[in-house]
Amino acid sequence: MIIYPAIDIKGGKCVRLVQGRFDDETVYSDDPVEVALKWERHGAQYLHVVDLDGARTGEPRNARTISEIASRVSIPVQTGGGIRSIDKVEAALSNGIKRVILGTSAIKDQELVKALLEKYGDRIVIGIDARDGMVAIEGWERTSGFTAVEFARKMQSLGAKTIIYTDISRDGMLSGPNLKAMEEMVRAVDIDVIASGGVGRIDDIRNLKNTGVSGVIIGKALYTGNVDLKQALEIAK
Repeated sequence: MIIYPAIDIKGGKCVRLVQGRFDDETVYSDDPVEVALKWERHGAQYLHVVDLDGARTGEPRNARTISEIASRVSIPVQTGGGIRSIDKVEAALSNGIKRVILGTSAIKDQELVKALLEKYGDRIVIGIDARDGMVAIEGWERTSGFTAVEFARKMQSLGAKTIIYTDISRDGMLSGPNLKAMEEMVRAVDIDVIASGGVGRIDDIRNLKNTGVSGVIIGKALYTGNVDLKQALEIAK
């Protein structure tokens, strides 16, 4: 199981939101690149970087900062937020990004997803962000008509190898992940499921490992010190 420290970028700063609400943010650093280097020094094997401004506007806003992160660290970086066209995907992948996460575009343009999966294979990750079991889009500000599980199965049928499954109600709350939902998703598909949302203590890592997820994204809990990265990495082995 891989541990992915999360770096959420808004206005060029490293922030954390609560349940995806843009009016409820905490700034943890003015320098996301330094944060990335810190997590690498602490043993991270992979970084999860999100352009929050991009997710909301539909256009990458922090691409330069994210490219700098990818060039400065020696570990792979996956990123998402506002990447909704072939050109944007190709730009990210050519700037040192290992994997691109498609969220809103996966819902709105499945032909695009199919074409990208055919061209780039496992370098394309599908982000499935759910509120009450339904997939949310556009920076989590709207809800689609798909359940998370049916959409994951659809993405698998198009060739997706990895999904990131986020329970929005748990995101940034430190209240524990939705283990039942994660377990249900792992059982529903035959591809890698990365869990996101709710990790608040080290036992959450153990519990998520038992659900069969292939990875865990940790954000706020790392920044508050509730979870020690080295300890989380040890459990994940």
